[in-house]
Amino acid sequence: MKPINKRIGFIGLGVMGLPMALNLLKNSDYPILGYDVFREKRSIFKVNGGKSLDHVDEIYQSCDIIFLCLPSNDLVKSSIQEIIDKGKKGTIIVDLSSTSPSLIREMYEKARKAGINLFDSPVSGGEAGAIAGTLVMMCGGDKVVFDKVNPLLLHMGSSVTYMGTSGCGSIAKLANNMIAGCYLGAMAEGLAFAVKAGLDPETLFNAIKDGYAGSPIFAAKVPKILSRNFEASARIAVHQKDLKNAIKLAEELEVEIPMSKIVLDIMNEMEELGNVNEDQCAIVKIYEKNMGVEIKKDTPFVN
Repeated sequence: MKPINKRIGFIGLGVMGLPMALNLLKNSDYPILGYDVFREKRSIFKVNGGKSLDHVDEIYQSCDIIFLCLPSNDLVKSSIQEIIDKGKKGTIIVDLSSTSPSLIREMYEKARKAGINLFDSPVSGGEAGAIAGTLVMMCGGDKVVFDKVNPLLLHMGSSVTYMGTSGCGSIAKLANNMIAGCYLGAMAEGLAFAVKAGLDPETLFNAIKDGYAGSPIFAAKVPKILSRNFEASARIAVHQKDLKNAIKLAEELEVEIPMSKIVLDIMNEMEELGNVNEDQCAIVKIYEKNMGVEIKKDTPFVN
């Protein structure tokens, strides 16, 4: 059964947004309008059967459900404000981005007063999960809105969980990326340490990948490091933004999150080096620099 027989808009056809929009297009029977600032992204969407727009205002004005998948808090805020100013009463905005919970709650109240529903539903699973349609989705907002959009979310993800009121999905995403960030830092540190001590990193990877230290992150990211392939499936810049949002919320809660601060410092150093648009696992370069090693295939043993 279709949850809503209405027009759907999708704004932000980037690394994550495009495959999510394509899965929504493939798995639903709704007319879907897509927009991205980059023409080539709009072209891919159009070739796959979507209605590509050169101007985003048509989505604001005509769509009943609008998905956002945008890289910054400022873009999310300005897009929501545009929908409030130009959209129809009853419009549902679903923010799939990783957005500050305080910003989501601020804009939720503004949208509510305008008769518009804002729902936060950030995702986890990276580019591979977006392509496969196996994303984990964490949702916050009015439960009645969740019940309406849940069938659509299941076209893009394999796990959709209602976390609570507005901002709760975004908080869950921050916790997720705090854990993932600390894991990436520990993984990079352990690999660099092992190579410095004389181990071959590929042999180490095969030895421990199915043990207690193994994880989906380990399985996906270590081969990228070993092959020196730092093309982003999840950019440092986006993860960096999430950790900044987490630290801001921690300050509001008057608690300390020291491990996340360490990882953020490393990501900030990557930004200073001009590498913030590389994959998350590229933070290993800081550990390599500090230990004087390079983690790659065929690293020779030290006798």
